[in-house]
Amino acid sequence: MNYCENDPEFMERLKYFVMEEIVNKPEIELPNVARYIAVLATLIGCQGTEVYREVLKYALDYELTPVMAREIVYQAVDYLGIGRVMPFLTITNEVFSERKGIDLPLPPQATTTIEDRLEKGVEAQAEIFGERMREAWKEGYINRLLAANCFGDYYTRNGLDLKQREMITFCFLAAQGGCEPQLIAHAKGNMNLGNDKEFLVRVVMQCLPYIGYPRSLNAINCINKAAEM
Repeated sequence: MNYCENDPEFMERLKYFVMEEIVNKPEIELPNVARYIAVLATLIGCQGTEVYREVLKYALDYELTPVMAREIVYQAVDYLGIGRVMPFLTITNEVFSERKGIDLPLPPQATTTIEDRLEKGVEAQAEIFGERMREAWKEGYINRLLAANCFGDYYTRNGLDLKQREMITFCFLAAQGGCEPQLIAHAKGNMNLGNDKEFLVRVVMQCLPYIGYPRSLNAINCINKAAEM
């Protein structure tokens, strides 16, 4: 679809907004890799399949590795569910298959086993949220699953570091909306790891064109609340 020919007025304003007022604005800019990680996670969160496909192609040209892109998709499962993530895994593999030099399957990145995933997941939770999380997994079966599956299976993987993983979680939550309590908690988790308030606001601003103003304003409000904790 050639939007520039069919919708020239719309594309003129969209390009100016995205490139001049967002991407190239010094006070809200992010390094290319961080920006693409955030935008891809946001597009998964808001179910932007068509735009995700195009942004992924650009991202692979700007230092984002195939492993990093795949890790974003894998981690999304725990925050959006496989029903909403499977289309993005399909698109990602299609884009990889179309590009020379990317052989599937990609190298494995798991660092845990079924036997130690709970233990290592608890360690990741404690590093992000504090020592109180060492006992949280005992407070119900869903909390055990959260520690073993969400953190033990995914946060412990190679390909993205812990700060990047906590950032993409923030993006998944902000983009889908309706997760404000979890968004505040993960904004605080980001800050605990060094992704400070200014950084998170930059992340939201870079993702604004993809999720719109209401969810962006909600996300900034959650950042502000986390900063007061």
